[in-house]
Amino acid sequence: MCEAALRKLTKLDEEKIDQAVLALLYLGLHEERRAWKGFDWNAMNRLHEKGYISDPVGKAKSIVFTDEGLLESKRLLNDLFGE
Repeated sequence: MCEAALRKLTKLDEEKIDQAVLALLYLGLHEERRAWKGFDWNAMNRLHEKGYISDPVGKAKSIVFTDEGLLESKRLLNDLFGE
């Protein structure tokens, strides 16, 4: 199902999407603060605007967590997906 069709069927909560993306970015953590940027660009831009990650636009294949973003991503990973 394409994104446009999905959006017509359901109103998506962007805050929940952002929380899930931030949590999942933590799974790709490397070099202490970096994560691969393989998620929806709109969500990545919102996370940057919230001050959690570096600007995702550019040639780099990864983002850098801010101090707050690193702590919040770890918390969300545990809250959303921990047992």
